[in-house]
Amino acid sequence: MTEPTNADGDTRGPLAPAPTPGPARRRTVAAVLADLRAVDGALYAAVAATPTPTLDRALRRLSHAADRSKVSLGIAAALALGGDRQRRAALVGVGAVAVASAATNLLGKHLVHRARPDREAARVTVDRYVPMPASASFPSGHTAAAVAFATAVGVVLPEAAVPLGALASAVGYSRVHTGVHYPGDVAAGAVLGIASAAAALAAAPRQPNTFTAW
Repeated sequence: MTEPTNADGDTRGPLAPAPTPGPARRRTVAAVLADLRAVDGALYAAVAATPTPTLDRALRRLSHAADRSKVSLGIAAALALGGDRQRRAALVGVGAVAVASAATNLLGKHLVHRARPDREAARVTVDRYVPMPASASFPSGHTAAAVAFATAVGVVLPEAAVPLGALASAVGYSRVHTGVHYPGDVAAGAVLGIASAAAALAAAPRQPNTFTAW
C-alpha cells in the first residue's frame, strides 16, 4: 500500500507524518551560538587592540586584588566592625561570595569547558598581564563573586549599592582588559553573581522587630 500523493506527486498531506523540527531547531541554535561567539571574540579583540597605558597598571592591580575575593572580604571585614546593619550586610555578602564561588567552580566551569582566550594571538600588551588561570574560562569567577557581594550588601545597605556595583563592574572589565576572559564569560559571571546573592539573601535569617532595607 502506497502513501497518498497530491497532484505534484509528493506524499505530504493530512496522512503524512509531521516534519521533525528538531534538526532545524538545532541548526538555528548552533548558528546563533556561532554568531554570539563571533561577537564575543570581536569585543575581546577590540579591547586588546585599544591602547590604554594609563589604565593598564590600575586594572592589572585590581584584577590581582580580586583573586580569591580579597577585595570583597576586606570590605566585609570593615563592615563587620560597624553596627547591626553593617554586620548583617557583611554576613550576607560573604555568604553570597561563597555561593557564587561554589556555583562557578563546582558547576559552571565543569558544564561549559571553554578554553581561555589566546591573548598572545590577540596581541594583548604584556603590561596588562596577570597569571592566566588553568581553569575553564566560562563563567568568570572573579565577576560572579564581586557581583554577588555587591548585590547582597547593596540590598541590606542601599547606600553602598552604587560604589560596590561600580567596583564589581570594574573587576569584571579588568578580567577582559588583562586578557584572561572573554566579555561573554564576564556577562555570565554577573548573572550568576546576582542569582547567588538572591540565594544568600533568601537563606539569611531575618531579624524580628528590626527595620532593614529588605
